[in-house]
Order: sequence, then C-alpha cells, then structure tokens
Amino acid sequence: MSTLKDVLKKKIDAHRPRTTRLVKEFGDVKLGDVTISQAIGGARGIKCLVTDISYLDPMEGIRFRGMTIPETFAALPKVPGSDYPYVEGFWWLLLTGDVPTMEQTLEVVEDWKSKAALPQYVIDVLRALPRDSHPMVMFSAGIVAMQRESVFAGNYAAGKFNKMTCWEDMLEDANNLMAKLGPLGAYIYRMKYKGDVHIAADPNLDMGGQFAHMIGQSDEYKDVARMYFILHSDHESGNVSAHTTHLVASALSDAYLSYSAGINGLAGPLHGLANEEVLRWTQNFMAKLGGKVPTEEELKAALWDTLNSGQVIPGYGHAVLRKTDPRYTSQREFCLNTPGLAEYPLFQLVKMIFEVAPGVLLEHGKAKNPWPNVDAQSGVIQWYYGVTQYEFYTVLFGIGRALGCLANITWDRALGYAIERPKSVTTAMLEAAAGIK
Repeated sequence: MSTLKDVLKKKIDAHRPRTTRLVKEFGDVKLGDVTISQAIGGARGIKCLVTDISYLDPMEGIRFRGMTIPETFAALPKVPGSDYPYVEGFWWLLLTGDVPTMEQTLEVVEDWKSKAALPQYVIDVLRALPRDSHPMVMFSAGIVAMQRESVFAGNYAAGKFNKMTCWEDMLEDANNLMAKLGPLGAYIYRMKYKGDVHIAADPNLDMGGQFAHMIGQSDEYKDVARMYFILHSDHESGNVSAHTTHLVASALSDAYLSYSAGINGLAGPLHGLANEEVLRWTQNFMAKLGGKVPTEEELKAALWDTLNSGQVIPGYGHAVLRKTDPRYTSQREFCLNTPGLAEYPLFQLVKMIFEVAPGVLLEHGKAKNPWPNVDAQSGVIQWYYGVTQYEFYTVLFGIGRALGCLANITWDRALGYAIERPKSVTTAMLEAAAGIK
C-alpha cells in the first residue's frame, strides 16, 4: 500500500513542471488590472494567490479539490455506524486530490493517534496563563509553544535544508500538529469551563469522535465535530487565516509559527468571531419576540425594524458568494434530520429567518447577497448540544481550518513558492493616477 507521503510525492513531482513552465514561458501573461478601490479596500478580488486545494465559486460555493460539499461527504470513507466521513480521510483528499480508500484513511487515523498526546510543557504553558485568558489566546500559545518540535526548523538549523525535499519536513510537522489540535482544544475547554477535570483519550476513536469524547460530549456530537471540522477546513487562500498562514510560511517559517499566526487572524471579529456574533444576535432577537417562535408576519416586521434602524441581519451576505452558502445548507440538513434538534425553538427561528430574510433583503435593495453564510447556522448547533461558551466557538473553527491551511503550506513548500512581498504605493501616487491635483 502506498502511504500518504508516497502518494503526495508522486503528485508533487508531476505538478512541479507545470508551475515552472508557467513562470518561465508565460510569466508576463496578465490576470487583470488593479484598481484604486482594490488597493485601498483590502486587495478584494485581486487574483494573486494560487491554490489547487479549494476554490470558491460565487454561484456554486466551495469546492474541495473540485468536489462540492455533498460530493465530498458522499465520496469519503465513513466512520462505522456514522453517515459522516473520517476527518483523516478528508486530510488525504485535501493533500492529494484523491479520494482515499478505507485502508489509506485508517493509515492516517493510526498515525494521528500515535502523535496525539500533548507534551507536558504545553499543558504547563496553558496552566501558566491567567484562567480568564481568551481561549484563542490559549490555543495560539499552545500551538506556538510546540514549535520546538518542528522537524523542518530543526533540520534547517542543522544545515539540512533542501528545497526539493523540504516539503517532507513540512508534511511531518503538519501531521504532528493536526494530531494534537483536537486534544489541545479539548484541554482548553475542560480547563476553562468544566472545572479543570479532564477526560483521557479513547484509543478506539477517530479524530472527530475523539474531540467530542474529550470535551465530554454525547455520541451524537461526534458527527457534529466531523461535519464542523470538514466544513470549516478551507475557503480558498484569500481569507485572513489562510492568507496569514501562507504569508508567514513563505518566509520559511515552520508549520507551528505559521498556523499560530493564522489563528491570531482567525480570532478577529471580522473573521472567526462571526459565528458567535450571529448566535448572540439570534438569541437576543428571539428574546425581543417574547422568547417564542414568531409567525412569518411577526418575523418579517421584526426584520424590517432591524434594517430600518440601520442594523444588518448577521449571517446574511458574503464577500464572494452570491447564493446560499453550501456549508449553511449542510448544517441545516443535519438539523432537519436530527430528532430533537429539528424541533428546537432556536433552530426553528433560524429556519424561519432563512425562509423570510432573503425576500426582505431583496426588497430592501442594499444587500449584494441576501443569502445566509455558514455563520448563520453553526452556533445554534453548538448551543443545542450544550457547548454554550461563545468564545470557544472560534477554537472549533481553528481546529477545522488547520486542515486547509496546513495542506496549503505543505504544497507551497513543495512548489518552492517565493516569499510574499507585494509592492505598496503612497496616497499621493494614487491621487496622481486618478488625475487629482
């Protein structure tokens, strides 16, 4: 049987000539022009990053290695007794572009199990932080503390850097880190919110199931974790967490330094904290409606009141998408197919908002995209299962997002991407280009 590393090596060897040829023979081909609004507005829409791992189509949503979310869930090997796939098999797909066999998937499962234990010094670092530290601070600190484990950094310091094979060290670091992120998140959760009482790993569980077990959750939540980590894994390279990870790695920083930086970006209110804000808004909205599920007319009036007061409807709209986020749809289907959750009043409100809000937003006329994104749904599921600590939700996001970020920087290293160094201009230069005197 070919190992993940063997399969990935063949893929990398076949891909390198394509990149080399593009730069050498077609390097001057223009992909587009840059406008002043793009330069000032956060480089929105500028085509200057390359990834083959996922692509976000405005009308279709995210594709992982060319596969839609439903296709991805259908194709990957399933955990026995579950309708959801192994996160470990999804990792194989992201890295290679191939759907793994069950045997290949279980190879990753066993590899991550063997590497999952947190070093004592990481636990010491977490426990040294003030207990009221934000969980994302703890998560980032735990990741960067493990940098001493980096195979890449160790070999580079020892003069063993080889640009053709250094991806192998990055892959080893990425596997080591992925194996530990679930236990790291679980330790933080139990330390902060569950009386500092911890639960030992179950040697029979996969990564998603293990996380659910270690935070003290139900068997049903194991599928929530598997679904959540896959759905939040990758969203092209331009979002803050993915781009930051890529940017830092482009300096030949290792996986630990790079992903801890990505986590710090994910912690920002405009990125990973959005699901927390949407849930809080939904709960407050329900309270204003008397704590009950409203009628359609009551909901429509309340939404108009929200918009007329100058507020937005959180969770609706997306920077790129111009349709309902397939990640929202996937979670909605999970809710509809789960007895108890389907009848949960907060989900009933979310379901009704989905049915009413797009029409209100279209009539309002100011929203470019009146459809929900992933954040409009995810917090409600966590709350239903008793994960009611808003500030922890971004740690859940961060565990999943590592799959895409770490797969991407493994390929970045394999293809020898240069250090990222865009050119800046002054405001005076922009004014001159615009003809302003």
